[in-house]
This record gives sequence, structure tokens and C-alpha cells, in this order.
Amino acid sequence: MTSAVVNVYVGDALARYGFGEQHPFGPDRLRAFQDRLRETGLDKRVQLCAPVQADDARILDFHTRDYLERVKRQSRTGTGYLDYGDTPAFRGMYEAAATVAGTVLAALDDVVSSRCRHAFVPIAGLHHARRDSAAGFCVFNDCGIAIEALRRRHDIRRVAYVDIDAHHGDGVFYAFEDDPDLIFADIHEDGRYLYPGTGSSDETGSGPARGTKLNVPMPPHADDATFFQAWDSVERFVDRAQPGFILLQCGADSLAGDPITHLNYSEAAHAHAAKRLKTLAERHCQGRLLALGGGGYNRRNLALAWTAVVEALLGESG
Repeated sequence: MTSAVVNVYVGDALARYGFGEQHPFGPDRLRAFQDRLRETGLDKRVQLCAPVQADDARILDFHTRDYLERVKRQSRTGTGYLDYGDTPAFRGMYEAAATVAGTVLAALDDVVSSRCRHAFVPIAGLHHARRDSAAGFCVFNDCGIAIEALRRRHDIRRVAYVDIDAHHGDGVFYAFEDDPDLIFADIHEDGRYLYPGTGSSDETGSGPARGTKLNVPMPPHADDATFFQAWDSVERFVDRAQPGFILLQCGADSLAGDPITHLNYSEAAHAHAAKRLKTLAERHCQGRLLALGGGGYNRRNLALAWTAVVEALLGESG
């Protein structure tokens, strides 16, 4: 019998993934979420779990050896960029990024083994990194690492990846574009107006995977009503696919007032997505649902959105 517990992963080692106090992705993001978790009393209703650092073998399930070694080198010096200007190196970067990946893998193992019903990792969902490169604040792609782990280590091939971050999850999409067993559904701000410029509605997968990917570009300033309408197509898409596991990337940069995006959702969008995916997980995959925090650069917004996700996983949202 699967435990009803929801695991939430927090701790200083996870907070170290950040690019300095002046960077949008700063180390204070986790603190903002934890403060809200305590204010609402949710910290007493979930199982708080410590971060875990991944070993190289788990990271290499997704990333190339050359790229991993490059991250290690620049982690030692803390100089330069890993991409063209968004993702600066910092001392200890390898350990911090490996901790994000390892914590996601620990959460995955806990869900698959029924040590918890659902799980949430706030500093995770780094969906832009490619197999051989960094991008958009993302060093290691923990989403891709998790998908590979489900296949290689848990024998769960059919995985649904659902992404409601304002930015398109391009690192996941292109890594699995021709994989028919990776069900990909992404609601994001239209790439004509926002990084990374991808995710048009005609990107539906390639070769044997054509039709297994759903991209839903949203116009700037789209609100909750627009999201709920678009969500219906995502829910039907995932339901038809009957996945064996569901990953939710619930970036909070789609809420109104984010400093680098242009969408106008409230936390109700995140609560709705998590609640409905919880229902689909119960229907198709024994409740196996893992949520990953993703982006979000207004600290109040990410605290509201992510606690709404936790409430929904607990079964308490409306």
C-alpha cells in the first residue's frame, strides 16, 4: 500500500544552486519557499527530506562525459560562462548542480518505491540544459536525468513530462523529440516574445514520435482563464497517453509580476495543474507524480505557486 505522505526536499545544499544575490536565479529562492511553507503550516503536514548529491554515473545517463568534465573544470575556477551569457560559472557549481540532480533522483526513488505518494523538489526543473551544454540558468538537466533514470533503472518507459513554466522546456523537448514513449506537454509564453524562442504548436515530435509532443504557446499577458482553457487540451493529451509516471515542471515565472516574463497567471493555475495531474496519476500510474520547481524570479510568486502545488499534492486545493 502506497504511503499518503508527500515528500518535500529542502536544505542548504540545495539552496547553493544559484548565481549570486544579484542574479535572477539567486540562492534566496529556496528560503522564500520555505518561509511560506512554515507560515502556512504545511511544513508540519509533509515529510521534509534532505538533499542528496548525484554521482557521475547518474548524471551521465543524460549528459555527455565531455560536458560533465567541463562543468567540473569551471566549477573549480568559478570563472567564465557555460553558455553565451546566461549561466555563469561559480565555485562549487558542480557540487550544487549534482545536488539538484541527486535530490530529484532521491525523490524519484521514493515515489517509485512507495516510500511516499507524491514529491516536490523546489530547486529543480532545470529544463534548458542540453545533453552537451548548459543554457538559461541550467547546468544539469535534472528533468532529463530523471526520465533516463525511470527507463534505465526503474523499467518505466512511458513517461509524461508536463511543463507550465513560462519558458519552453527546450532541453527536454529536443533530447526526446524522436522518442515516442516520452509524452511531452508544455504550456509556455510564445517563443516570439520570450527565450528560448522555441515551442511552436507545429513542433509535435519527429519520426516515430510524431504526435507524442504537445506545445501550447500562450500570448503575452495571458491570465488564469486563458490557462484553464489551454489546460484542457494538455489534460486530454496526457490522459490518452496512459503514462507510467508523471513529471510536472511547475515554474512560477508564469505568474503576474515576474521580472523577466509577460504572463499573468495566479497561483490558482499551478494548483489546478497539480490537482488534475494528481488525478491522472491515480488513474494511470499508481499515483506516481513528481513535481519540480523550475523558474520563478519574483520571490513572493514562487512561494505562493509552490505552496499551492504542495497543497494540491496533499489533496487540499479546490
